[in-house]
Amino acid sequence: MAKFQDQDIIEIVRGGSCLRVAPQAGGRLLSWHLHGAPVIHWPDAADWSQPALVRGGNPLLFPFIARHRVDGRIGLWRDAQGVVREVPMHGFARDLPFTAQVDAQGHGVHMTLTDSAATRTGFPFSFRFEAVYRLLDETTLDVELITTNTATADTTAMRDGSMPYYAGHHFYFSLPHAQRSAATLALPRNVYRHQLADGTTTTPEAGAEVYRFDDPRIVDRFHCLEGAPACPVRIEMPTLRRAIEIDLRRPGSVSWYAVTSWTLAPDSDFYCVEPWLGLPDAIHSGLGLRWLAPGQTEKASLRISVSTLD
Repeated sequence: MAKFQDQDIIEIVRGGSCLRVAPQAGGRLLSWHLHGAPVIHWPDAADWSQPALVRGGNPLLFPFIARHRVDGRIGLWRDAQGVVREVPMHGFARDLPFTAQVDAQGHGVHMTLTDSAATRTGFPFSFRFEAVYRLLDETTLDVELITTNTATADTTAMRDGSMPYYAGHHFYFSLPHAQRSAATLALPRNVYRHQLADGTTTTPEAGAEVYRFDDPRIVDRFHCLEGAPACPVRIEMPTLRRAIEIDLRRPGSVSWYAVTSWTLAPDSDFYCVEPWLGLPDAIHSGLGLRWLAPGQTEKASLRISVSTLD
């Protein structure tokens, strides 16, 4: 284990690329540096007393994404039998410790979270949730989320033992705020939605293929993908001479439902581009809601590639 900000972490190094990962802090990818320059943002002074709330890295979103409401009350979800349970913002995975194993070559890390008494109160299912980060070379990162319903028979759960879920990522890409006007986000064919104050989701409207990062309309916007993506998501930062592509078309992967764009404030030196399997409150709306039968496993894969702009 390496030390970073007085915490035990795992470092994965390949060529000029360095990943920092904190399995004990929600399986968190903390940062990604390429030849010393940040690709994934992490603050210099992080509050490790509440790592799930730190604005940086890649929090893992599971079993559900973002905010949920029941009868106007936030932080709740209702199952098919009408039972109401608590669910934290973005799920509980980012608050819990994962076990971790670095691969034999030292180029990747495999982290695992399983159900426990702490998870079953709000999510009464048996599961295994795995996150894999692997540097293929110094500019290419493969990422997998693997979800398994480990139940063999559970007559008390919804749908005769089937488990609902919709996982996702929350990548904080490093982008100095003064450079947003020159940076662009290109997307596959999409329609966009956003969540209203009462928790409902707007009807879809035709989305553009390219946006600038200083466009206030894309803060907290769900870019819902229409069919199989014909191209990667592409971020171009001309002032940094950097392009980042997120390929969501990986073999064996389930389909990603949406890519969400978000940032905290106009002066934040990051912008989040977040592949999601479903939308907030999907357990009630059905927008991206997934079900796993007992013993079933699904994998959601993507590849992030960094290149230099001429």
